[in-house]
Amino acid sequence: VTYWGLQTAGQSGEQELETLVLKLSVLKDFLSSIEKKALKALQEMSLATPATLPQPLSRKAKSIPVQTFEVKLDITLGDLTKIGKSQKYTLSVDVEGGKLVVLKKQKDSQEDWNTFTHDKIRQLIKSQRVQNKLGIVFEK
Repeated sequence: VTYWGLQTAGQSGEQELETLVLKLSVLKDFLSSIEKKALKALQEMSLATPATLPQPLSRKAKSIPVQTFEVKLDITLGDLTKIGKSQKYTLSVDVEGGKLVVLKKQKDSQEDWNTFTHDKIRQLIKSQRVQNKLGIVFEK
């Protein structure tokens, strides 16, 4: 039995020093053993497959595809001077990109388009009288 910190009457200074060195050696081995166990546990945790580790709850954001619509430009009173054949446009809405593209096909396969970013759109107004009519108010 080892008595830590007690000295018997017959022990000399050299024996006391030898006992202290022995105690420190045992303590060093004990700490080294704990360090090795901790390192091994950390390595096992890092090698564990993701399925065995608890996963935080997360929702995968669904990708919203670009939607395209065939539309006609509504003639307002200010445009009465331009009355004629109604023009068909293609309206593409990219929600994730934050863009609205208005495409007008012209003669000879040419195209004319305007792109509006989400920060330029001020208001969307759904008509209460006509179910398939939507007003878009842009900046400026």
